[in-house]
Amino acid sequence: MTHKHCWSAVAIMLAAAPALAKLPPPSEEAKAKAAEAAARAAWAGKVDNYKLCLSMERVAAKYRADMQKAGKQPPAATPTPACADPGPFVPPPQS
Repeated sequence: MTHKHCWSAVAIMLAAAPALAKLPPPSEEAKAKAAEAAARAAWAGKVDNYKLCLSMERVAAKYRADMQKAGKQPPAATPTPACADPGPFVPPPQS
């Protein structure tokens, strides 16, 4: 990167800084929507982890059944926590 490009980048950043500083603070409604979106994303992550846990248990059970059907001793199971169902989505309380 040449010095000309560096100075151009600095000039662009300095010109954009005041535009960012003039943004109004978010309204209460916008804050509530953001909180609900964050809660929904966290819940979706928990649901995904729950579904992944269930599928891993199904795969492990099939593997063990196939090993026993073939007359082999399956390896000892590693104890893991039970899959936790996150339940239905509950939006955060309005303040």
